Amino acid sequence: MRILVTGGAGFIGSHFVRSFADEDELTVLDKLTYAGNPANLEPVEHRLTFVQGDICDAGLLGKVLPDHDVVVNFAAETHVDRSIAGADAFVRSNVLGVQTLMRACLEAGTPRVVHVSTDEVYGSIGTGSWDESAPLAPNSPYAAAKAGGDLIALAYARTHGLPVSITRCGNNYGPYQYPEKVVPLFVTNLLDGGEVPLYGDGGNVRDWIHVDDHCRAVRLVAERGAPGEVYHVAGTTELTNLELTARLLDALGADWGRVTRVPDRKGHDRRYSLADGKLRALGYAPRVPFERGLAETVAWYAANRPWWEPLKERAA
Repeated sequence: MRILVTGGAGFIGSHFVRSFADEDELTVLDKLTYAGNPANLEPVEHRLTFVQGDICDAGLLGKVLPDHDVVVNFAAETHVDRSIAGADAFVRSNVLGVQTLMRACLEAGTPRVVHVSTDEVYGSIGTGSWDESAPLAPNSPYAAAKAGGDLIALAYARTHGLPVSITRCGNNYGPYQYPEKVVPLFVTNLLDGGEVPLYGDGGNVRDWIHVDDHCRAVRLVAERGAPGEVYHVAGTTELTNLELTARLLDALGADWGRVTRVPDRKGHDRRYSLADGKLRALGYAPRVPFERGLAETVAWYAANRPWWEPLKERAA
């Protein structure tokens, strides 16, 4: 297939590209903001076409989109803390960018579109799990912007017949994740002999999935998903932040003296949980056990200081 991957230099997008560069003809479109890193694509850079650009640029999309069989949209602003500090960029990329991309796909006659979203659009759930019919009730500006983009994508499916499907996934972890997110932040801080910040009482619950499982799910929806439908990609291990912290401390040979308690994040969702029976009916099953995936992720950061050290120095 000829696939256009928007946001393909970011964490999840670049894993998708590295995973399928041998079987598909890939074009990567990425704005290269702080979290878009050309180094993420170096292992396969000779097997893809790279275009630096913004999904808000309708003129550029009109030139890039034709002749692609599938568009997979990973392009987004994603860090909740940054959205709380300032939401403008999130609304621009996650709402206006999606609208611009959906319109351009419609005009280009793109045969298949997959829009990648998040479980955070549902807000928080005390018990049980959301299915795809659950109402959207986002709390953070990031989640609200993602929900807006989802609704626009679905509107293009229902109003114009655009063959777009949406995936919503839990918390991802794995190599090449920008070190502002909790797993790489904690791992790299501990590798440097520093401390790690733990929000509030540490009781917030997240469902963790390896980025490889997520990308396989997205590829499956691109092949077999129904237009206008939403598909959940559930995690493999549900942990409180306290439990995750304990596992990372243990993996790095550190103790609780390296943990600093910090005030809780504003509007911090307590728990996310997705039911993924709809996706499994397409033939999906996760392959990466959390224990193995986390150990391999820690080992990757330990072995790849030249990748992450410049990012942390730039952010300091």
